Amino acid sequence: MAARERDPITCHVLDTMTGRPAAHMIVTLTCQSQQASAGAFCAVTNSDGRVANWEPEQQGEGAAQSVEQILKMTGDRPSVWKLKFGTGAYYGEGKTFWPEVELTFYVKQGEHYHVPLLLGPWSYTTYRGS
Repeated sequence: MAARERDPITCHVLDTMTGRPAAHMIVTLTCQSQQASAGAFCAVTNSDGRVANWEPEQQGEGAAQSVEQILKMTGDRPSVWKLKFGTGAYYGEGKTFWPEVELTFYVKQGEHYHVPLLLGPWSYTTYRGS
């Protein structure tokens, strides 16, 4: 079976405390724009700390089928998306200042957005990757 093509929004988490990828972190992706209220997805980072594909949080009628489908619903206007990283569960309760990290950003249909997160228990940095 061929690997699925990556979604238009991907992320990568690196643990700056260990200098290694942050594997097995729960990440959610949500479209915040009104025209796409059903756009909620989830994933777990792989062994390289990456998420290339998202699964809908809800199944059944009315649930979003894919990130691409939601982006088509938003049309030509930029849409607002939010990534939420489960940093508290990753580090363990009381071992980080950040129970979760939320990043909100704009997305235009037809472009790819890669959002790296450089994460430590007391600080984080992010940027738009390639």
